[in-house]
Amino acid sequence: MTEARLRETLCELAASLFARGLTHGSTGNISARTADGGLLVSPTGTSFGRLDPARLARFDAAGRQTGGDRPTKEMPLHRAFYDTRDGAGAVVHLHSCHSVALSALPVADPGDFLPPLTPYAVMQLGRVRLLPYFRPGDPAMGDAVRELGGRHAAVMLANHGPVVSGRSVEAACDAIEELEATARLALMLHGLPARGLTPAQVAELLAARGGAG
Repeated sequence: MTEARLRETLCELAASLFARGLTHGSTGNISARTADGGLLVSPTGTSFGRLDPARLARFDAAGRQTGGDRPTKEMPLHRAFYDTRDGAGAVVHLHSCHSVALSALPVADPGDFLPPLTPYAVMQLGRVRLLPYFRPGDPAMGDAVRELGGRHAAVMLANHGPVVSGRSVEAACDAIEELEATARLALMLHGLPARGLTPAQVAELLAARGGAG
């Protein structure tokens, strides 16, 4: 994919997420790896509904900004995924309502935030790690991701929002939508005697995926 097309794709997908209410106002940020090893990053304080391909922050392979507007203040979070996840081609962070709501409830296992209600979240995300609350823009968020050693493709920032990495910007957006849909299901079933996938079924899906993260 050419860089021009990657810029357009990133903005188109962000606008779609915004139009369907998966993020709001000027919340959320998105980035993608360019063919030369650099990064395109959404600017700080911008709405997913109005991203301009020409104004995306551009970084070279050495991490130097070479163009565009000032990037999101969550850059340490994005860089942590690129530095620890082999093959990461994009990172998406949303403030999606249902996943944030689920993160505000008690969780039995922080290492496995999403209940295994359907196979799709397991297939696309593996096990989602719940991280504690951090102030928005706190570099400690990136440190917390680095401490995971690349073992998780997705994390949930408590009372804040999900962050997902993928091999492409399309894959990352699809996966974070699946995370939000599963969180919505979990809230719909909260307090009910729901029947989820069995441990054996989850293990089979994780094995087919190639690991838990």
